[in-house]
Amino acid sequence: MKKCQQEEKLSWWQLSFIGIGCIIGTGFFLGSSIAIEKAGPAVLLVYFTAGAGTYIVFRSLANLTAHHPEKGSFRTYASQAFGSWAGFSNGWVYWSSEMLIMGSQLTALSIFAQFWFPGLPLWSFAAIFACLGLFVIKLGVRQVEKMENMFGLIKVSAILMFIILACLALFGVIGPGEASRQGETPLQPFFSEGGLGIWAALLYAFYAFGGIEVMGLMANELKEPKEAPKSGTLMLILLTLFYVCAFYFVLKLTEWRNISTDESPFLTALKNDSLPWFPHVFNGILIIAGFSTMVASLYAVTTMLMTLSEEGDAPRIFAQKKEGKVSKPAFALTVIVVILSILLAVVLPENIFEYITTAAGLMLLYNWIFILFSYRRLMGRSTREVVVVYVGILLIGLAVSGTLLDNMTRIGFFVSLCFIFVIAVAAFFKQRKTPASGA
Repeated sequence: MKKCQQEEKLSWWQLSFIGIGCIIGTGFFLGSSIAIEKAGPAVLLVYFTAGAGTYIVFRSLANLTAHHPEKGSFRTYASQAFGSWAGFSNGWVYWSSEMLIMGSQLTALSIFAQFWFPGLPLWSFAAIFACLGLFVIKLGVRQVEKMENMFGLIKVSAILMFIILACLALFGVIGPGEASRQGETPLQPFFSEGGLGIWAALLYAFYAFGGIEVMGLMANELKEPKEAPKSGTLMLILLTLFYVCAFYFVLKLTEWRNISTDESPFLTALKNDSLPWFPHVFNGILIIAGFSTMVASLYAVTTMLMTLSEEGDAPRIFAQKKEGKVSKPAFALTVIVVILSILLAVVLPENIFEYITTAAGLMLLYNWIFILFSYRRLMGRSTREVVVVYVGILLIGLAVSGTLLDNMTRIGFFVSLCFIFVIAVAAFFKQRKTPASGA
């Protein structure tokens, strides 16, 4: 999850641009390789579908924010719609998803670094990036915000750079040109992996849009909160076009079966075009972009824990003690989470990225489902609104259930269920304890 904040009030188009920078991360730069592996050329359709489903979620949250601005955003709306247990559960599901996303980002960064140093293990890179990220978090909120704003532009520039160079390569300006590609086109075997491949890939397409809930949180920073739905519409149109266009060129530049989670699909595509210098430049950009999103996830894990503590949904020891600084206990717990992520890289070196990415994507989608149900309960009462909400729930449900189709993703699904079970048990006991304490 990527977190960005602005102190001054924003116009709707500014929020659109910031949203693009906040959302683009390793879910796109590396997680997309899983989607391509599973769906083949039909990955273009998969990302269009995920974009539509993401828009429904954002639209629901933005409408809630425009009519009833709340600091706690989706957590508060869940409480208003279903009771305190829902707010508690949503907060901890969100914390868990960010924790897993952080682990996924850390693993992705390590994979990018192995492009240059293939002989070194993942855990060694994970330890280095983790220490750097924790150092930035320790500096405080202001430093994190400055870094995120700067690196957001780098992420967008990386995609545009890839698209431009891909066009130059296809027209023969650089590399061998399209004539040497023997008529390759991503549209010929479009459904080569069938409907099951599309179904299984849907989760990873949604994962690439992860962070859309931050747009709802940031709607409070708009000059006109009622313009929040407009900002999301433009942002998601641009983001979906960026994604689909980039993947189209990936499929034009290389055979999709050559793509694997061992490296970014963009690096795989550009290796074939006599550009020995560019993969190294682009890999450096990927590391910078991935590091920013990893730091954002570290920040989200820490600040969400402090927020839960301040609102009575976590031990008081984790509450923020000084404005602009993270509390030491919350930071210490984040350090423990990071160490566990590094240990996972040691225990599961082969498939750790797939496992963590699957579980992280699922936890994020559980939050999105609750956003839709909360909107349905609080505002979505017309027939049209009900239909739109349930279409969104259907699309997310397909993404979740698609993980059961593959042995590897099935493990991630059961990992996410373990988190849900623990959170549900905690919510049950908290719900029983609350009335007794107030008696």
